[in-house]
Amino acid sequence: MPIVKYPRATEPLWHEWDRKAQKCGLRHTVYAVTGDQYTGEWLDNLKHGKGTQVWKRTGAIYSGDWKFGKRDGYGSYSIPDPVTKEYKKVYTGWWKSDRKCGYGTTFYPSGEHYEGEWSRGLRSGWGRMYYRDGSIYEGQWLEDQPNGQGMLQLPNENRYEGGWKDGKKHGPGKFFYLDKGQLFEGIWAADIPKCGLLIDFGRDEAPVPTQCPIPKIQLADPDGVLAEAQ
Repeated sequence: MPIVKYPRATEPLWHEWDRKAQKCGLRHTVYAVTGDQYTGEWLDNLKHGKGTQVWKRTGAIYSGDWKFGKRDGYGSYSIPDPVTKEYKKVYTGWWKSDRKCGYGTTFYPSGEHYEGEWSRGLRSGWGRMYYRDGSIYEGQWLEDQPNGQGMLQLPNENRYEGGWKDGKKHGPGKFFYLDKGQLFEGIWAADIPKCGLLIDFGRDEAPVPTQCPIPKIQLADPDGVLAEAQ
């Protein structure tokens, strides 16, 4: 009986080259077709572990933790100054799925900065914001806006303590006019005080107190009112 021999199937060379190209573990700098470069650890051909990414178009640098190709863990993101070309930190803190998540600090181009909690790339949770004019807000945030309970201190040291909603004073709160020596306590809605009580507070220490003290509210004839009620 004749023996039929079939030719052995040969595997394409690119299969072998692809296996060799699969990156796993620590690697030297790998360049993308866009010119971006990454130096660090890999797993199953994805950035995973510790590594540094440099984006060619912007010159930005991220150095820190990666997980399956995305920034995940602790790391810092910096960009070059357009004039001096020196690198300035934009964000240092925790990441999840390529977005800020957890505790971190962000520095804004205007000179303002925020330190506190993040969720899905937005300020959410507790945090402190330093504004350009010298004001400081410390309290709760939700989706990049003051929301919940918080305190806003102005450059002249006057301050508001109370509720916030969508970045505006909302609900019960107190406004300390320390420059005039007064305190307003009441209810706010969309940054506007709707009703409340204004009293003298620290008038003797105030730098520019009002001309006349606020008289205390009291009954002229409390005994007579009580007798009539009985």
